[in-house]
Amino acid sequence: MHFFCIPALLCAENGIVVIISGKCLTYRAGGYGIFVKKRQTMRIICISIIIILSNLAVMAQDKEQHAVKQTAGRDQLGGFAPKFAELNDDVLFGEVWSRTDSLCLRDRSIVTLTALISMGITDSSLTYHLQTAKANGITRTEIAEILTHLGFYAGWPKAWAAFRLAKEVWNEEECGSEDTGENLGITDGAGPAVDGSMSGQSRTAFEREMLFPIGTPNDAYAKYFTGNSYLAVLSSGTLPVCNVTFEPGCRNNWHIHRASEGGGQILLCVAGRGWYQEWGKPAVELKPGDTVTIPANVKHWHGAAADSWFAHIAIEVPGKDQSNEWLEPVDDRQYGQLE
Repeated sequence: MHFFCIPALLCAENGIVVIISGKCLTYRAGGYGIFVKKRQTMRIICISIIIILSNLAVMAQDKEQHAVKQTAGRDQLGGFAPKFAELNDDVLFGEVWSRTDSLCLRDRSIVTLTALISMGITDSSLTYHLQTAKANGITRTEIAEILTHLGFYAGWPKAWAAFRLAKEVWNEEECGSEDTGENLGITDGAGPAVDGSMSGQSRTAFEREMLFPIGTPNDAYAKYFTGNSYLAVLSSGTLPVCNVTFEPGCRNNWHIHRASEGGGQILLCVAGRGWYQEWGKPAVELKPGDTVTIPANVKHWHGAAADSWFAHIAIEVPGKDQSNEWLEPVDDRQYGQLE
């Protein structure tokens, strides 16, 4: 059995030169065909030429389709600053954004968002580029991770401002969808919601409230929790950052973040309603936007309200000789008195 390579094509003044197995066969544009001895080889050559020429046509068509067309400059500033409008529409978008052979549109969106957010720009231009990023394939989970990462480099307040706009953009896809009883957490009257939780809100509905992923069941620490919790690792390494989600009624045991120096934990509440309590002090209600700084060596617990899902970002504060000491569960009677 003989195997033939896909021919390489070289441009020649009088046609196309086909190279197969070290032999040079010439196809003349004005000739009558390719003269070879074996009919099978001839078929392979012809098919290969057709495939390559077709690919070249498709590539040219794709390049035309991927060209970014922009008219915002002329629409808004054409009469006032025509040269600026031309540079914006034809050069920035028409040429720079269209060079997808060097950098794809998705990556260009990430670079642009990074630059705008780092400068603290949160006006309509950021909204536009968030919408463009979504159109270029960046998912809701990915934009949450991108903005979280940026928060450590560009500044936490800038990330918060960007999250407000991003949440509006990525929640648009949910607005037009038809909600079912399961999505809305409709109950049958006196019983729990259809998802089995203690709340009328389902997991699906809760996920719409936040950009961060719920993650996977927190099985490794399940013995230290009352109820079900979920964990999504957002960043690992020197400064671990996780999103912890609690089902309604779920809370962790009393525990202490031990450290001889530094240490402790910071909670950034992102969705739902929950509670935080230190030993000997009243419980504090937590809502999205609330921040809790937990000192090292302080006994405490935190979790969801009885009637609501709850999620917070947990940031471990670096320190020396760190460890977690897990203690007794929160008393059901005392927890049930919280409103």
